[in-house]
Amino acid sequence: MTKIALDAREMEHPIPLQLAMKYLKEMQEDQYLYMIHRKQPIPLIEIAKEKAFQHLSHLDTHETWHILITKNQYINLKELLDV
Repeated sequence: MTKIALDAREMEHPIPLQLAMKYLKEMQEDQYLYMIHRKQPIPLIEIAKEKAFQHLSHLDTHETWHILITKNQYINLKELLDV
């Protein structure tokens, strides 16, 4: 799997959502989006659900969100979590 990294911790709204949507639109089966954010991007997660993407959200001990999204339903996203 190829990681598409997006560190959105210092970005202002709506740039993280715009970039994430661009990546999801262009995403291949062997790719996944790995977004790091200061808050949980609920609109992005809802869009991923609507489009039948697999997703995982994890809040680490530093209060940073790790969001993984992929088209591939057979990948264990927990194994790709980098915390």
